[in-house]
Amino acid sequence: MDPEQVDEFVMGYLKKKGFNSAAKHLQESLHNNNGSSFSSIDYPNDPELTKLIRSFSQSENDPSRYREGYSKLRSWGYNSLDLYKHELLRVMYPVFIHCYMDLVGKGHTQEARSFFNSFRKDHEMVHLRDLQKLGGVLAPSHLQEMEFARSLRQSKINIKICQYSYDLLIQYLHRTESTLMLGIINEHINFQVYSGQPNSASDDIEAVTIVGSFHEIADHVNQKEIHWGLLEDSLEDRLEKTGGLLSDSEKGQGESKAGDDSKKRSAEIGKQGSSTKKLKKDKAGAATTKVARQETSTVLSSMPRVKPELAMPVMSTDVEESILEDLRNRVQLSSVAMPSVSFYTFVNTHNGLNSSSISHDGSLVAGGFSDSSIKVWDMARIGQAGSCALQDENNQTVGVNGRRNYTLLVGHSGPVYSATFSPPGDYVLSSSADTTIRLWSTKLNANLVCYKGHNHTVWDAQFSPFGHYFASCSHDRTARIWSMDRMQPLRMMAGHLSDVDCVQWHPNCNYIATGSSDKTVRLWDVQTGECVRIFIGHRSMVLSLAMSPDGRYMASGDEDGTIMMWDLSTARCITPLMGHNSCVWTLSYSGEGSLLASGSADCTVKLWDVSSSTKLTKAEEKNGNSNRLRSIRTFPTKSTPVHALRFSRRNLLFAAGAVSKHSS
Repeated sequence: MDPEQVDEFVMGYLKKKGFNSAAKHLQESLHNNNGSSFSSIDYPNDPELTKLIRSFSQSENDPSRYREGYSKLRSWGYNSLDLYKHELLRVMYPVFIHCYMDLVGKGHTQEARSFFNSFRKDHEMVHLRDLQKLGGVLAPSHLQEMEFARSLRQSKINIKICQYSYDLLIQYLHRTESTLMLGIINEHINFQVYSGQPNSASDDIEAVTIVGSFHEIADHVNQKEIHWGLLEDSLEDRLEKTGGLLSDSEKGQGESKAGDDSKKRSAEIGKQGSSTKKLKKDKAGAATTKVARQETSTVLSSMPRVKPELAMPVMSTDVEESILEDLRNRVQLSSVAMPSVSFYTFVNTHNGLNSSSISHDGSLVAGGFSDSSIKVWDMARIGQAGSCALQDENNQTVGVNGRRNYTLLVGHSGPVYSATFSPPGDYVLSSSADTTIRLWSTKLNANLVCYKGHNHTVWDAQFSPFGHYFASCSHDRTARIWSMDRMQPLRMMAGHLSDVDCVQWHPNCNYIATGSSDKTVRLWDVQTGECVRIFIGHRSMVLSLAMSPDGRYMASGDEDGTIMMWDLSTARCITPLMGHNSCVWTLSYSGEGSLLASGSADCTVKLWDVSSSTKLTKAEEKNGNSNRLRSIRTFPTKSTPVHALRFSRRNLLFAAGAVSKHSS
């Protein structure tokens, strides 16, 4: 390479990069020296410098460099040792999307589409939704107009990787002189390098995270103070003060067990050995239950108490006594004391069931259908008819008097996406694609109010734990707080970047949580409408939420089947619960908060012992020992995706779902 070529390459590089002043000075220097200012350098004997200058001299508009560089990096990653492969392949997705967006940004639309279609299959399993959005980026202007593409360009991706994997990557990039790939990695990826061997959990939930201005905003929001305790003078407090939680049911159980044991001993003298073993087992179970009750009582008494920010409705004496009676007779659950499960199956729905809900005592079941109708079944009437399944009107269950065994509620003009009961079960709240929310009376079997406010489909609506107030969420990216006696919303919560798919009240009614297609969960103050927490960690849209009874923890389930346990005070994920292989549509905590039930499109109900996941020390979290908890029990259905779950106040687990068309 002669000096004149060097001058030309350096001048061209400075102009392309916008260093006009430096280019002007270089040109003046060349003119004053009547030749090259680099003539004293021996280029033939300095091959490294020659290669460097040639790399700068290559046309930056050559689109083939992206395909060639990415293809080589991809082949190297897939051919690496299995010990390091899963960490090295984490780099592929961010490099892939930024190669594509760089090509689009430079106007190489055809080459960009060819590149995208050639390598997208590598990432579809984990990033299908993001790829579908990215596929709509077809012109340089889209990079600024589309919020998703703009956020990717402005953010960096944190990748957790061990020191040896990091060294292997850097050595490869330097050895192969992959300056383009090195530039993309340097600009868009932050490596969190740790010492030791690679983490064996290749799907570590925090291995790949996005950082940027949004994360800075989230960190700022998560510094706000929240009060997650129970309400002052709650029913649980009253029951604990009277000692009813421990005395009534235990006395009854103790008397019945004593009578049964005496009868068994007198009738089965010859089976004394087996009776003794069973007696010991019963005593052990009773001791475990007693310890669990004492722990629950201690936990409840230690919880902070807060005042309600909303004016709480007055509870009738009958309802209050009914709740107290349920709490007195609540069965204490744990990993060794499983709940009974009652599953309600919808048949002959012809894929028309969008949602289902179960009342607090399990006596009523509601379904929202695509034909804009709502159907409510009374379990007492179904029991009289001798049926064990819920059927629609095309093949309806007929009672002894010849009438159908469900109540048909018609009023919406679009598919119904949620139908939920008020705490006493006297109202049903429904939301629809017609943008409205309707309130129905289960006693009058009639529509009482139609609430209008959302601009698009309303995906979910949920009553507060004390009734009267309810929250809704919509395709218009907002959530709203309503009261039954007002036609207009009291508060509107805006901040999500995509559909708000689910909503859940905090036990003290001072906050609501919303899950969104933007892969985040937010916690909102109902009094101010302000976002007080942003939970980041899901890799797909959030479809279900549940709050622990003490109000300290929250569980969220997503489209990929992952459930994440969050600490509301710190906004940190305590542990992910891995086990489902499809959408998690519903979540429910047991009455004392020791178990979490999850229902999924994979046709299973799983029970998780979440009490152990919330007792991790900071040292365990720091060392990565927050082991993903395996489900302690799985209840499979034959071919019924699980739409709804609810623990009753007495800790009986109710579930509901519609038999899929693949059922035999």
